[in-house]
Amino acid sequence: MQDFFNLLDKLNEADVDFVIVGGLAGAIHGCTVVTEDIDICCSFTAENLFKLHKALAGLNPVHRMTPNKLKFEITKQNCKDFKNLYIDTDLGQLDCISSVQGIGSFDSVKAKSKPHVINNKQYNILQIDDLILSKKAMNRPKDNQAVNQLEIIKQMKSKKEDS
Repeated sequence: MQDFFNLLDKLNEADVDFVIVGGLAGAIHGCTVVTEDIDICCSFTAENLFKLHKALAGLNPVHRMTPNKLKFEITKQNCKDFKNLYIDTDLGQLDCISSVQGIGSFDSVKAKSKPHVINNKQYNILQIDDLILSKKAMNRPKDNQAVNQLEIIKQMKSKKEDS
């Protein structure tokens, strides 16, 4: 898990505009479903993709969905071609998506995120209600298990706030 936060620190340091979604967002909210990658929703503007490229420099990033695991490179010519990026790095897998099922585009996701401080660093995390919506929209067994846990966590937090 520490490698995940080391990777996220690199994104923060490069000023990449992103929101943590998916399994890691669930874990931050208290879900115990194991995640093997970091899912972020990010702006796919050329400026932000160049920041992402800079953040991953030195971590041997490759496109993990390509047969030959092509090196991750951003150029003025190719940056407009990407909608999602699935990258392997020395610190783990990073899935960069431009929208979240059940929520919408990056701007919608960012509007439904809240800053959380973890290890003295601030990260935008998709709020629990919207994370539940996105996991319901995905409707995979692992997501359904996470939904059950997240709904219980939400109820517990609500009861705690009421008392």
